[in-house]
Amino acid sequence: MSRQGKVRLAKWYSTYSQKERARVVKETTPLVLSRPLKLCNFVDWKNLKLVYKRYASLYFVCGVDPSDNELLVLETIHHFVEVLDMYFGNVCELDLIFNFHKAYYILDELLIAGELQEPSKRAISRVIEAQDQLVEQAKDGADGDAGP
Repeated sequence: MSRQGKVRLAKWYSTYSQKERARVVKETTPLVLSRPLKLCNFVDWKNLKLVYKRYASLYFVCGVDPSDNELLVLETIHHFVEVLDMYFGNVCELDLIFNFHKAYYILDELLIAGELQEPSKRAISRVIEAQDQLVEQAKDGADGDAGP
């Protein structure tokens, strides 16, 4: 989410209705945004623990089970941001707005069902580059099929 509270990327690994998702976002956004910078990055909320990290104008927030390791979640958030930085070159809010499909693809390569799938940033970068090449080939093929 942005510092203004706009959700820029959301991935849910538990089943919630649209109404429940909107309620969760509405209740948790002020909790995270109003916390002073010197406080820890963990907040207990209902039956979840919110783990968040701020990078420039973006907050990355995860709602996890109370028994999950908070430091591991923070490390996973940092890992995701590093991969985004590698791909976009110092990721910013506009990158997530205009290339949200790429951000989701990167997140899906990193996590499956909320669990870390691929710890190697290089392996994720190779897969993303291969996907980009396939997209370019498909575009070139579509342009070539149009004919004179």
